[in-house]
Amino acid sequence: MHPGYRRSPSPRREADHPGRCSRRTGMKRWTVPCAENCPIPRSPPRAPLLWSQRTTYSVTTRAKAKASSLWSIWWTQEKPWWKLKTIVHWPFSATQRRKLSWVQLAGHKGNFKAADEGTILKKFSENEMQCFDKLREDALLPFVPGYHGVVEKDGESFLHMTDLLANFDLPNVMDCKMGVRTYLEEELVRARERPKPREDLYKKMVEVDSGGPTPQEHSQRAITKPRYMQWRETMSSTNTLGFRIEGIKKHDGTCRTDFKKTRSKQDVVQVFKDFVDGNMNIIKSYLNRLSEIQQALKMSEFFKRHEVIGSSLLFIHDHTNNAQVWIIDFGKTTALPEGQTLHHDIPWQEGNREDGYLWGLENLIHTLESVGNEGTEGDI
Repeated sequence: MHPGYRRSPSPRREADHPGRCSRRTGMKRWTVPCAENCPIPRSPPRAPLLWSQRTTYSVTTRAKAKASSLWSIWWTQEKPWWKLKTIVHWPFSATQRRKLSWVQLAGHKGNFKAADEGTILKKFSENEMQCFDKLREDALLPFVPGYHGVVEKDGESFLHMTDLLANFDLPNVMDCKMGVRTYLEEELVRARERPKPREDLYKKMVEVDSGGPTPQEHSQRAITKPRYMQWRETMSSTNTLGFRIEGIKKHDGTCRTDFKKTRSKQDVVQVFKDFVDGNMNIIKSYLNRLSEIQQALKMSEFFKRHEVIGSSLLFIHDHTNNAQVWIIDFGKTTALPEGQTLHHDIPWQEGNREDGYLWGLENLIHTLESVGNEGTEGDI
């Protein structure tokens, strides 16, 4: 054996590390301390992995707290729910994972960043910032995420907000989108001005309901955005009950987003029963919180003077029977012209800007009451 040589203990290329080079003879690899005039070219230094490329990483106690605070990564108004299935894999044993307060979900890429313990950063939205500023003095303040101003990080602006999951131990979370529509009237008008048939929207419609498109749309294999937006609402309980379930994340890591065709009250009742695993104490806590929210909405000046579109109620509970409901997502909430107010509980007709929020909340309360009644009857 050549003096100064040794067999490499690893198949990796040690030439990637400063001070060593690598030579191969047949099936064997040898490494040797590298001289300044070494004729063997070194591999270029490895570029650091992008954050999106890292699937596992070591976590300090402080970093764990930051990671657990990414609660709203998956409930932002821009979230595509299919991305919930991308779960960060933690380098811990099963026992250690159970001790973590939350498992980070990947929602809208780049929309959130970790912040100090108990808080998160949400990508800046001028509209949402204005809503939070107005809510500081409103009756709804106790029912929305705490807002701590605008901060700059990595050259971007973010809304600094309270982590709503911070006080829960491996929570179960449900997102309910409120109202009879999830698009602004102005979005519908803009889409009509440029009614371009789109193949991607046709495919989305067919995936949910193959009989949804008209014969002409089938022939074109394309539909316009206004047509798709209005059809989408008719398929779910948004149309029948004034709210719809967007997605559910359970403490065991399971995730459901297949609620596009959940329309009937009984279907929604069954979803809630499964969500709480038959625990009627949690249902009672949710009902109490919804009743408080309902009263606050009726008193709120902010609510009267805004068209509330795309906003959700976030349901959270854990195994300790700790349960809460929060009003979230104000990215599409729009102020009305001076002097105009909304009822929020009368039918929407294009031009009246009614959103049906209170009608949906009333139906949501009745739905949970039905869950509680069925649970009580089952105990008899």
